[in-house]
Amino acid sequence: MRFATYEHRDQHHVAVIDKDGTLRPLSGVHCLTGLLTEAGSTPELLDAGTRLLDAQAGPHVSEVRLLPPLQPPTVRDFVTFEEHVEGVRRSVDGAAGVPERWYAAPTFYFTNPYAVYGPHDDIPVPPGSSLLDFELEVAAVIGKEGRDLTPEQARDHIVGYTVFNDWTARDLQAAEMKVGLGPCKGKDTATTLGPYLVTADELERYRDADGFLRLALTASVNDEVVGRDLLSNMSWTFEELVAYASRGTVVRPGDVLGSGTCGNGGCLAELWGVRGEQSPPPLKPGDTVTLTVEGIGTVSNTVIAGREPEPLPTARRRTRERP
Repeated sequence: MRFATYEHRDQHHVAVIDKDGTLRPLSGVHCLTGLLTEAGSTPELLDAGTRLLDAQAGPHVSEVRLLPPLQPPTVRDFVTFEEHVEGVRRSVDGAAGVPERWYAAPTFYFTNPYAVYGPHDDIPVPPGSSLLDFELEVAAVIGKEGRDLTPEQARDHIVGYTVFNDWTARDLQAAEMKVGLGPCKGKDTATTLGPYLVTADELERYRDADGFLRLALTASVNDEVVGRDLLSNMSWTFEELVAYASRGTVVRPGDVLGSGTCGNGGCLAELWGVRGEQSPPPLKPGDTVTLTVEGIGTVSNTVIAGREPEPLPTARRRTRERP
């Protein structure tokens, strides 16, 4: 089953999508995150969706503006593709290989839940950046609260999946990471989610013997394919990511967990690292990035000019007086 959040006649709606693209909105529901919280589990959400299929038909999906399928309370982005780590590390800091620590656990960072864009929204260049990049990922969405989960338990807590584009200002990222804390403004201004939330049951037919979802991934810039990979090249399953995320804390309905960027051209920086030059070039206003994930759908966003950064002083060197 596929759920969409959309804007039509200045109103926001949540709907199930028919096979022909007809939207069947749920009366009085304007936020999928709230519906997930109320449903409490995947079966209840599916029951709600099944009832919608018999509801009055709304507009066709082509007649509305698709919004992000949900507004997540938190967004964790993992890094689970070895090939991506190797290529980007060479591009960003000139190092070779993969850090040994990467193999120990599925590392993630928290990104900005207030900077989520829809599947066809324009994406402004981050202030102060001239090296904008896309990152092709898939995200799992939590449907039921859990804590200290095992991977086996975690499967029941994943309600569905969506396409995830982790837009990155590579120049800002490279400078900020020298401090050793995190990507900060390099990844703070835009994340695309969409086009729909596809419930987990729809993708079970793609699951391989090792528990990975074998989905084809494709990235294009201005209609030219620059990357292809399989989601099953992840080094951890989504269930393992959820279990790790819940360790010592909680995951809650609406939380989004990104797979991390795929390899073989899942972002430009990886290609730059492999080729030793910025080819293809960094994204600029007018470029359109299209990401397609088998079984989920396509998001396509056009880059537009952003604002110039408001000036701030550099750090003041203090005298370190004490009381």
